[in-house]
Amino acid sequence: MSKINVRRLFKEDINMFLPLVQELMEYRVEESLLKERFADMFEHRYQCYGIYKDDELAGVFGLWFAIRHYAGKTCEVDHVFIKAEHRGKGLGKQVFKWIYTYAREQGCETSELNSYVHNFPSHKFYLNEDYVIKGYHFLKKL
Repeated sequence: MSKINVRRLFKEDINMFLPLVQELMEYRVEESLLKERFADMFEHRYQCYGIYKDDELAGVFGLWFAIRHYAGKTCEVDHVFIKAEHRGKGLGKQVFKWIYTYAREQGCETSELNSYVHNFPSHKFYLNEDYVIKGYHFLKKL
C-alpha cells in the first residue's frame, strides 16, 4: 500500500477537483452552477482536500464543521471520491485516518456523513469504519 498525501484545495483549484465531484454525483448539474455553489461553500465552514498518490490527484473529499445539538462539534465528510483505478488499495482507510486526526485537532467530538442509497460499496466501507446508520436523509426540490 503506497502512502497518500492529503492537500488542502481552494476555490481557485475548482477546475482540478470539480470533474471528480461530478463523477460522484447521481444527477447532472450544470458546471457553471456547480462552480457558483462551491464558491459559496468555501465561504461557509467548508474545506476541500485532494488525495494525492505519487503526486497524482487520486481523489477528493470535503469537510464541513458545525455544532449540532445531537452530536456536539462535528466534522461532516462530504463527496468522498477516489478514482476507480485507485480503489481497493487502502487509500480510503488512509484518508479517513487523516480525517479523524484532523477533526480531533479541530475539537470535533463526532464525524458524520451521507451516502447515496445505491452506493453499496461505500455503505460497507463506512460500517467497517464504525459509522452507525442513525436515520434517513430527505431532500425535496423546491
